[in-house]
Amino acid sequence: MMNAENWDNLSPREKYEKRFESFINPELDFAGEEMEKKYRERAQMLKDVIELKRPERVPQCLNLGFYVADYAGYTAEDMMYDYEKLGEAYRKFHADFDVDTMASSMMMGPGQVFDILDYKLYQWPGNGVNEERSYQCLEKEYMKPEEYDILIKNPSYYWRTYYLPRVIGAMESWDKLSPWTDLVELPFMGPTFIPFGTPDVQESLRTLLEAGQAALEWAGAFGEIDASIQAGEGLPPIFGGFAKAPFDTLGDTLRGTEAIMIDMFRRPEKLKQAMAVLVDINVEMGVRSSTQNNHPIVFIPLHKGADEFMSEKQFDEFYWPTLEAVIKGLVEEGMVPFLFVEGSYDDRLDYLSKKADIPEEQTIWIFDDTDMEDAHEALGDIACIGGNVPGSLLQTGEPEDVERYVKNLLENVAEDGGFILSNGVVLDDAREENLKAMLQAGRKYGKY
Repeated sequence: MMNAENWDNLSPREKYEKRFESFINPELDFAGEEMEKKYRERAQMLKDVIELKRPERVPQCLNLGFYVADYAGYTAEDMMYDYEKLGEAYRKFHADFDVDTMASSMMMGPGQVFDILDYKLYQWPGNGVNEERSYQCLEKEYMKPEEYDILIKNPSYYWRTYYLPRVIGAMESWDKLSPWTDLVELPFMGPTFIPFGTPDVQESLRTLLEAGQAALEWAGAFGEIDASIQAGEGLPPIFGGFAKAPFDTLGDTLRGTEAIMIDMFRRPEKLKQAMAVLVDINVEMGVRSSTQNNHPIVFIPLHKGADEFMSEKQFDEFYWPTLEAVIKGLVEEGMVPFLFVEGSYDDRLDYLSKKADIPEEQTIWIFDDTDMEDAHEALGDIACIGGNVPGSLLQTGEPEDVERYVKNLLENVAEDGGFILSNGVVLDDAREENLKAMLQAGRKYGKY
């Protein structure tokens, strides 16, 4: 976009405009002028709804899971191991369904890489989970309560020396490595590299090289698939980067749900200190990943801040402050945080509208099981909102039920603009006729 010195002199809004200018005008070899035009119109439509404007119609952006496999006649396992089938499934879906954004085939993940690494944090199709089903996180206390201070003092060292050896079998021997910060003078070089001469560390390195080669093959495959869909169908991706709420970074995959809930009572200050350390890490990850993908929207799935997990007092004390800091840090760099609000936030809406400091016209909130009229009333004047066609309705309802739901949704919450029609939960299961009914109703009732 421009050199770092000039970039640092821009205001957050100027950075935002520069990022969107690049996103709307990508260097892609489009399949003709019509597809290039469609891409630019759809990308501009995303920018318009973020800014609470009323584009020509309500954009339709699906949050896709393994439904693409089922629709193409393949299994979830196929999507993670057979890149030819992965491409066929994603191209077929995007050609057949009238959506406005592309769901990246990257989200399926590389099963071969996980196999090589002996990845323990998840089970996935064909490896602990039925070949037709989605992956499953295996929560444990991968981080011990007495290790908070180590994480707080040096998170990178903690990840390498404690966390990764516990969740990646191929890195189990890395717990014997010295900190890289030891490498400051000649006398320290030799001792630091001694572990790299041991058989288990050398075997680990050989395994990581194998995993790296497999990851490169996967990256080449999904990169070609996604580029062909963008250029061939005129579809911009819905997001380009990824970040997390610091509470979720700790609670999802380090401490686990039960342990972090206990931490709120037994070691609240350590928990807060650790989350504060994770703010800059998540901001940097979101900015870096989005910049690499030339896309200003950063996906942030919200997990443990839902009504079912904690009280409003706990939300105010533990969850929101560092999440707000991540949001503001991303906005400062011209990004658009895309908050995917899993579960219900009905009890959070009053807090978000009255106590939270949400940057205006620069966030997206896609809701799952939250009352959309209440969400519109709470956030409609400051943020783009979207959702929340239920996965249960798409799986078990009838097309007329889906049309009725979408019609009511658009009439009640989309009239002022700043709205995205989307499904609620990640779409793994649906009836084809119901999903098409959703999108057809969106076109029919979503015109301004």
